[in-house]
Amino acid sequence: MKQTDTCPLAVKATDSADTVGNKTVQWSVYLIRTASNHLYCGVTTDVGRRLNEHSGSKKGAKYLKGKGPLVLAWTAQVGDKRKAMQLEYRIKKLSKAKKESIVNQTLDLDSLLE
Repeated sequence: MKQTDTCPLAVKATDSADTVGNKTVQWSVYLIRTASNHLYCGVTTDVGRRLNEHSGSKKGAKYLKGKGPLVLAWTAQVGDKRKAMQLEYRIKKLSKAKKESIVNQTLDLDSLLE
């Protein structure tokens, strides 16, 4: 997995990615913090676009409606869609404390994919 520059985290890089036409698409997993300090997890190929959608578009998640301002707390590139969705599923099952460990870079993400 490759961590983005905004939230550095020591994780292994993957060689896998999806391709659409001739373009390679990297999937990312992200955590958004709401005004009430809840963490929302999702997957996308464009984290900035998705954060904007959540912040005020009809395309945003219903869970996040009216819970702003929203802040991107953490993101990591994981390669293909399958791996991103697996990681999202496992993160969503974690306790709030464990999700905070991801944000604070003290939880190894590779352990969630084993």
